Amino acid sequence: MSGTPTAAASSPGTAGLRTEAGSIRPCEAEQAERPALDAAAARAAMVAQTEEQGVLGPGLVRDALMVLPREVLMPQAYVRRSAPGEKPPRWDLLDWAAPQDRPELVEVLYGGASVLVQHDGEPLLGRARGSRSGAAITSMSTVMSVTAVLLEELDLRPGQRVLDVGTGAGVTAAVACQVCGDQGVVTLDRDRHLTDAAAVRLADLGFRPEVVHGSGEVGCPGRGFDRIFVSYTVERVPTALIEQLAPGGKLLVHVTTASPSWPALAIVERTADGQLQAELRAVEFAHRAGHGMERIFLTEEFRQHITTAPGARTQRSTLALPADTDRGLWLAADHLLGGGLVRDFSAEHLVIGAPGCGSWLRVKPVGHRRWSVITHGPRDIWREIQALATRWRAAGSPDRYRLLFEPDGGQRAVSACGRLSWHLPTPRPLDDGAST
Repeated sequence: MSGTPTAAASSPGTAGLRTEAGSIRPCEAEQAERPALDAAAARAAMVAQTEEQGVLGPGLVRDALMVLPREVLMPQAYVRRSAPGEKPPRWDLLDWAAPQDRPELVEVLYGGASVLVQHDGEPLLGRARGSRSGAAITSMSTVMSVTAVLLEELDLRPGQRVLDVGTGAGVTAAVACQVCGDQGVVTLDRDRHLTDAAAVRLADLGFRPEVVHGSGEVGCPGRGFDRIFVSYTVERVPTALIEQLAPGGKLLVHVTTASPSWPALAIVERTADGQLQAELRAVEFAHRAGHGMERIFLTEEFRQHITTAPGARTQRSTLALPADTDRGLWLAADHLLGGGLVRDFSAEHLVIGAPGCGSWLRVKPVGHRRWSVITHGPRDIWREIQALATRWRAAGSPDRYRLLFEPDGGQRAVSACGRLSWHLPTPRPLDDGAST
């Protein structure tokens, strides 16, 4: 079902009119405005920083990001004003139409961090700038480095049919339209407020892709796509999207358990003769969880308890501490150690908790290749990790796993040698949580 609105507030100018050659050019009036020039300089700096990080190289994606005025897609954005832990949380909605907001909004849009675009499921069109409190941010544009990595991996090319699942602010859809041409792009989201706003703002850039309000798990039945990009995290690859992948096509989606600590990127490709090839690649960062997906976290109280409590078991260990860069091990641990483990990445040394049962692990170095290991609760998390590390090394220390789609609908990750494997959870109803 189309999400095209009948009326909407206008975006800032028409900074993104497409030329006949398909590029985005600023209007002459905006070229004369200093804020627009500042935004252009900030955009170039953002792209340069992403290149310096090694996640973006020369090519069509870089060219599209260089000419994409994010202030047209996100003419309003939230900035958190409350301190960490302050209740209720407070945000200010900045508006490009307010000159006093523009300097800070430029920093928000082009700083490379997530951009907060929706509070408490509100409509995006026709909002008044100002303060909000309570509730939560319900949609955001993903960190630029993560978006760039995925767009590069997607390998967009002119003329491709693209399904963008999780419209959000429309950044991915805009890049796909710029690179591939908007005639073959479909962008879909479960939140009609997001699709309504995206349709208007993409049109302000000169793009008119098909904008669909619907479930990301369903996609567009009966159609085929050369590229499918899912901008939220799931527990398994949606079967309907696999079926909509055309020969020669590629699908990207982040996969994880209820724990947010050790995600994977699922890369699914369909060969020219229709065969599926897929892998799970351990990654450091992922999208937000999809709508309705269970998530577990360490509360501030639990973190403080782990930091200060004496623990039930203390030992000195000479066993090698698994490195943060051993992401293939941590990915396997997320699935094979019974689930429920969450890493506290804010801690100076290794801290892992199991909120479900209250178990925890605290490790710190106490000398050359010696560690103090303190554990508490019914689970001995240190013993579990070390036992799995032995299995992981015996399997060749993989950082990626083959992803097999079984006849009964199961999805199984397996190391190249076959010695380490696990099944992804069975399917359950889940809608998308837009993010990009």
